[in-house]
Amino acid sequence: MKIIVAADPFALNLKKPIVAHLGEKGHEVLDLGATGEKAIPYYESCVTACRALQAGKGERAILLCGTGMGMAGIANRFQGITAAVVESVFAARMCRAINNANVLCLGSMLWGDWMAKEAVEAFLTTSLTDGLPQFADFLKEAYQKVEAIAPEVNEKAM
Repeated sequence: MKIIVAADPFALNLKKPIVAHLGEKGHEVLDLGATGEKAIPYYESCVTACRALQAGKGERAILLCGTGMGMAGIANRFQGITAAVVESVFAARMCRAINNANVLCLGSMLWGDWMAKEAVEAFLTTSLTDGLPQFADFLKEAYQKVEAIAPEVNEKAM
């Protein structure tokens, strides 16, 4: 799977092990965020990553900042993006099973390397309704209804 990754300078410590983990699992990584040489703030790297996801340059994205909330707030402004900031492996799994999120947002102030890799794995290996067969019909219908809601576009923010 092709995964877009972007981090701000506060989350470089978490980005490195996640990118390594993705490579070990055979995923192709498109890194569009800050590096050791480039200090790109979350509000810029998030926009770049979401536009790349909209353009089909990746199947999913993982966005990292101090809390994950800044990235999620911006990402959810983009049409076709469902971003979830999660604080547990269970929530990473459920953001896919319940909401079919295509963007995972993690905070470097909250996650250690090992658990973050577990959350990434849960996010990448779970699909809509996984583990929730008793709610499958409802979740599929809810997903379609949510997708039909047209976003209001704020051109000034872009």
